[in-house]
Amino acid sequence: RRVLFRSNLRRIVMRNLINNTLTVYHGGNEIVTNPEIRIGRYTKDFFWGFYCTLLSEQAERWALRNTLNSVVSVYSCTISDKLNVKQFEKMSDEWLDFVVMCRNGGSHGYDLVEGPMVEDTIYKYVQDFLEGRISRNAFWKLVKIRYPTHQISVHTARALACLTYERSYSLRWNQNK
Repeated sequence: RRVLFRSNLRRIVMRNLINNTLTVYHGGNEIVTNPEIRIGRYTKDFFWGFYCTLLSEQAERWALRNTLNSVVSVYSCTISDKLNVKQFEKMSDEWLDFVVMCRNGGSHGYDLVEGPMVEDTIYKYVQDFLEGRISRNAFWKLVKIRYPTHQISVHTARALACLTYERSYSLRWNQNK
């Protein structure tokens, strides 16, 4: 059933990402009414950016990584066909090379990137591949996804303008912070 869901999600995303209004979710430790691109200590799968997903359950997993506050912010998102968008339908050699390039600090010229994410369970395999401890073939043999993953990373101000804050909900909130 999860494989069917993942397959259907991919078809929906790839067909409807541009010029349609979608609901996207961002999980974190605070309500984010005005998303921004933050440059952190480490680069992410698709470089620095504002990350969201079409999967509310995934945003909840992101939010629950925080020990005090866990909040999901919800946005409507209409992505203009004028944006430079890169889409990865599934994990592939092209996707792996792009993730490795980004995690090594390489940048790109896309306004927005959409595709599978490197979840925690396979992060070690990406690191092993990146550092040359395993081959590309070994990487693909080791990768096993337990549930569908999806991410949209926003990299420019004009792509951020496609997001409109709608609401948020708390999974865990500590007011004594």
